Amino acid sequence: MIPSRQVSTRQALTRRQALAGALMLVPAAAARAADWPERPLRMIIPFAPGAGADIVGRTFAEELAKALGQPVVVDNKGGAGGIIGTVEGARAPADGYTLLLTSQGITVFNIGLYKAPGYDPLKDLVPVAASGILTNVLVVPTANPARTVAELVAQARARPGEITYGSSGVGSSMHMSGVILEQRTGVSMQHVPYRGAPAAVLAVVNGEVAWGSFNAPTVLGQIKSGKLRALAVTTRERSAMLPDVPTMIEAGVPDFEVATWLGFALPAGTPNAIVSRLNTEINRIGQLPQVKEKLLVQGFEMMPPASPQAARKVIEDDQAIWLPIIKQSGAKAE
Repeated sequence: MIPSRQVSTRQALTRRQALAGALMLVPAAAARAADWPERPLRMIIPFAPGAGADIVGRTFAEELAKALGQPVVVDNKGGAGGIIGTVEGARAPADGYTLLLTSQGITVFNIGLYKAPGYDPLKDLVPVAASGILTNVLVVPTANPARTVAELVAQARARPGEITYGSSGVGSSMHMSGVILEQRTGVSMQHVPYRGAPAAVLAVVNGEVAWGSFNAPTVLGQIKSGKLRALAVTTRERSAMLPDVPTMIEAGVPDFEVATWLGFALPAGTPNAIVSRLNTEINRIGQLPQVKEKLLVQGFEMMPPASPQAARKVIEDDQAIWLPIIKQSGAKAE
């Protein structure tokens, strides 16, 4: 049996050794952050090439490479509503060399829709910035007599469960627009998911479904050509692309807002100095006139520059709003 005094001495020595080791690691970590970046960065975009989010990510990657003096290599890892790429990003080394494009769908909708998405956006990731929002617009085919949201809701009220709406898939902002419209108005409608937005838009144009809510650039051409009629945008403020189209709130649906935001995150544990540097650069890039102009054409409107803490609060606030809505709807995605 070891005397208690000897045990106490050994424990004290072990604690002192551990403390000394930790103190030695602090300067090393600080030095690595100060020297960062020393090699190319990887930006994971958890969506398919050519999608609106992909264009946003690539635009920021190009400007970040100029700012940091290192290439930023884009790696598309689409699938499962962004889960595949997000899990890979969350599990990457926390050294500042893997940046993840993230979104409202990834950090909010997926948490309510999937039983086990494989990541916790507030524990496994460090939000860097919430950069901007994609405007959705509610459209009907011109053959539909509805000219206002109120008239569309009246159709649904007269035919409970029969009015259909299309989306690019379960859990998309297009789907969530239908969920919140049902809950805010008390009507019952039928969701029809398609394999991607183009197929869903075509279904609305052809009258296969009664309406849909899509990213504005996806349907601008059909609106201008008269194939679709815009009834409202889903953001709190009117869109610069469709200034004459009212918001859903203006159209008479209280507390209706679907502002699909995109932003950036790093793996949890990334040094604060790197998080701060990337936040500064991403905020600066987002205010460059040429970047704002290029992405506005894609329906992406910049948010004001804000801190990583503010980006985290966007996620927390959205989860507080949307998780009860998703739970009440019973929507699931597996």
